[in-house]
Amino acid sequence: MNSIKSFSDHAQCGRLEVHLVGGFSDDRQLSQKLTHQLLSEFDRQEDDIHLVTLCVTELNDREENENHFPIIYGIAVNIKTAEIYRASFQDRGPEEQLRAARTLAGGPMISIYDAETEQLRIGPYSWTPFPHVDFWLQQDDKQILENLSTSPLAEPPHFVEHIRSTLMFLKKYPSPTNTLFPGNKALLYKKNEDGLWEKISSPGS
Repeated sequence: MNSIKSFSDHAQCGRLEVHLVGGFSDDRQLSQKLTHQLLSEFDRQEDDIHLVTLCVTELNDREENENHFPIIYGIAVNIKTAEIYRASFQDRGPEEQLRAARTLAGGPMISIYDAETEQLRIGPYSWTPFPHVDFWLQQDDKQILENLSTSPLAEPPHFVEHIRSTLMFLKKYPSPTNTLFPGNKALLYKKNEDGLWEKISSPGS
C-alpha cells in the first residue's frame, strides 16, 4: 500500500483498486485462511479500497475425480491498459534457483522489484544448511510431491523437477552469503532496450 501510494502523491483523481486471484478449495483450507487474512488486512486500512476482482478459493476451483484443482494458476497485467488476463510463464526471471532456494529454506515472502529504480534487487540472503538434503534427493517423485508440497494433487508438471533442482542448489550452497553475494551486496537487474533483464553493477562495486 505504501509503495503504491508513494507514486500517487500528486494524483488528483483515481482510486485504489484490489484484484485477488488464486487459491482453490484445498484439503487443508490454506487458501481460505490466506484469503481471509488478506481481506481482513485490506479492511483494516484507513484508505478507501475498492475490491474489483475476487476469483479465489471456491470461485477458482474445479473438481476432477473428486480432487480439487485451481482453474487459474497465474495472471498477468497490462500496465498500460490495466487489462488482467490468465497467463503462464516459461521465464521466471533472474536468479530463479537462488530465489527458490531462499523460499524452500524458509524465507518469508518479499518483493524484489523496486518501482522507483525499475530494478530487481535480489539479496543478500542467508540461510542455514537445509536439513537432510541428501535424504530428500534420494526420494522418489511421489515422496517429494507428498512431503514438500502444500497441495500435492494440484501442482503443475514441473514441480518435482523444480524441487530437485532447488535441493541440489541448497546442497551446493549451504551458506550463500559470501559465495553468492560478493561483498555482501545485492544482485541488481534492470531491463534493457529489448525488454530483457540484464545484470548491472551494485553501487560502490
